[in-house]
Amino acid sequence: MVKIRLRRMGAHKKPFYRIIVADSRAPRDGKFIEEIGYYDPMKEPADIKIDEEKAKKWLETGAQATDTVKRLFKQNGIV
Repeated sequence: MVKIRLRRMGAHKKPFYRIIVADSRAPRDGKFIEEIGYYDPMKEPADIKIDEEKAKKWLETGAQATDTVKRLFKQNGIV
């Protein structure tokens, strides 16, 4: 199963996340298929950038978004 989820990046106590498409069996920060955006919760307001075309393409082909990614999609008007 393919999932759209977050991949943690950044230094200790200064995280930012890349929104990726990956096989559900792959580790959180391991191998992935495609990067479709990023999310930086440390900025005020949080910095979110998502490639809308790629996100919609993956959702149409059956990829499942995690709860956090669904919330980010709703904030950006993708879902």
